[in-house]
Amino acid sequence: MNDLAPLLTPEGRALLEEVRGTAPAEELAVATRLRREHPAELVSAALGQARLRQRAVAKFGAEDAGRMFFTPNGVEQSTRASVAAYRARRLRELGVTSVADLCCGIGGDAIAMARAGIRVLAVDRDPLTAAVARANADALGLAELIEVREADVTEVDTAGWDAVFVDPARRGGRGRVFDPEAYSPPLSWAVRAAGTAPHAALKVAPGIPHEAVPAAAEAEWISDGGDVKEAVLWFGTAPGAVRATLLPGPRTLLSRGLPDPAVRPVGRYLYEPDGAVIRAHLVAEAAEQLDGGLLDPTIAYITSDTLRPTPYATAYEITDRLPFNVKKLKALLRERQVGVLTVKKRGSAVEPEELRRKVGPRGPHAATVFLTRVAGAPTMLIGHPAQDARPDRSPRIPGS
Repeated sequence: MNDLAPLLTPEGRALLEEVRGTAPAEELAVATRLRREHPAELVSAALGQARLRQRAVAKFGAEDAGRMFFTPNGVEQSTRASVAAYRARRLRELGVTSVADLCCGIGGDAIAMARAGIRVLAVDRDPLTAAVARANADALGLAELIEVREADVTEVDTAGWDAVFVDPARRGGRGRVFDPEAYSPPLSWAVRAAGTAPHAALKVAPGIPHEAVPAAAEAEWISDGGDVKEAVLWFGTAPGAVRATLLPGPRTLLSRGLPDPAVRPVGRYLYEPDGAVIRAHLVAEAAEQLDGGLLDPTIAYITSDTLRPTPYATAYEITDRLPFNVKKLKALLRERQVGVLTVKKRGSAVEPEELRRKVGPRGPHAATVFLTRVAGAPTMLIGHPAQDARPDRSPRIPGS
């Protein structure tokens, strides 16, 4: 049964306004009071929707989230608004004015495309999800640009649309699905659907193997605020191209097919590439810009003696280098009076919380420790963000 309809009535909308911003600790008292005048099911639905709206603020912003409708899966699986808006702008720049949005979910991507001036056919086979998408288009004043259709996407005729956008379900009964052919619908179907329009964008998991990317596609990995959000396979753009795009910005790094960087001794600076750069296999392109090399051939940390501004990596000044030894690290941190310890790892099995517990940092200062490998050897590098850099020196090896 569609339990959204009661919330769209005048009584339901009034209840939604009344429970807006209700804290978890207040829910029982609020529910008890409201059930004296309203059906219990409607009160529960309004409180549940209020909780979902609060969760959705991180993705949609307070203004939109406060007007939209959600399902639990919709909040979890929807695209962050900033990423959807970036994708919509790319489509618009390609000259796209109409899109068939297949597997539209609660309509987050359709909303972004409509706001970019694109007419959207939004399709989802789940009745409740389709109803939520329709309610969201109406709530945000976009109903004239978004047609929501409850249907099986594999049966929808996309002929006549400028572009196809497919966001297949990547979760099953046991959690995330990593095999692209286990998506619903599978990637092979989405690729065939992409061929029915001049342009297409297929949203896939950022962990998609590069060998699974079709030769006809451009592959783009997108991060927002340093968090990798998705990969997109574009059709009708630049077949075979690979890019990493960082939001806000956007800043885009393109593949030039560079060979892997050389391994170098630990320099004054360590650069941690953005996750989208790593996923796109563009560490070599980032290292070239930084006049850097790798600490280890299998680790995506860049080392350099030069500090250069870059949007594609975060720079740290390295002050100390130790072979992996918890006791020596504990002594060093005690000597430096480090109480705030950030632990990063790549190529190490040690869990950051476990290390933090063992060294028991105390004091007024802060430091970052990298658990990694240097030329194959387990190593700890200690430093701090490069904007706090002190006078020039090479990393110190205690006891040397």
